[in-house]
Amino acid sequence: MFNGEYSHSVDAKGRVIIPSDFRELLGAKFWLTKGLDGCLNIYAEEEWEKFEQKLAALPITNKGARKFSRFMHAGATHCETDRQGRILVPANLREYAAIGKDAVMIGNGNHVEIWSRERWDAEQAEENSDESLAEGLDGLGIGI
Repeated sequence: MFNGEYSHSVDAKGRVIIPSDFRELLGAKFWLTKGLDGCLNIYAEEEWEKFEQKLAALPITNKGARKFSRFMHAGATHCETDRQGRILVPANLREYAAIGKDAVMIGNGNHVEIWSRERWDAEQAEENSDESLAEGLDGLGIGI
């Protein structure tokens, strides 16, 4: 499981360091794609394969399912780290996630999310009051 929050700079070529804790769990090759809420997602090969199976099972007759599948596949790129533990985040994905010089990587269970510093700070300001988090869990079967 991926856990933790790490801040890293993005270099002029669009490369960012993957934290060593995450690299160990991701393995030699992994997948980077668009995520929801304006971030990027990184999946280990095994998790991406599970996700692909779920996408393939979506009904092609459902317009929303087709759009979601396109959204996830169009942004997907196969990655591996260089000797310094960096990956190149393609320009289209940096643009989608509004990632400039500063990026935040967070572990979120079965995947890693990459956020622009500005979006992450805004997300935290909006979502992190104890009351709003607790209210959002109603009906999900998670007792606090």
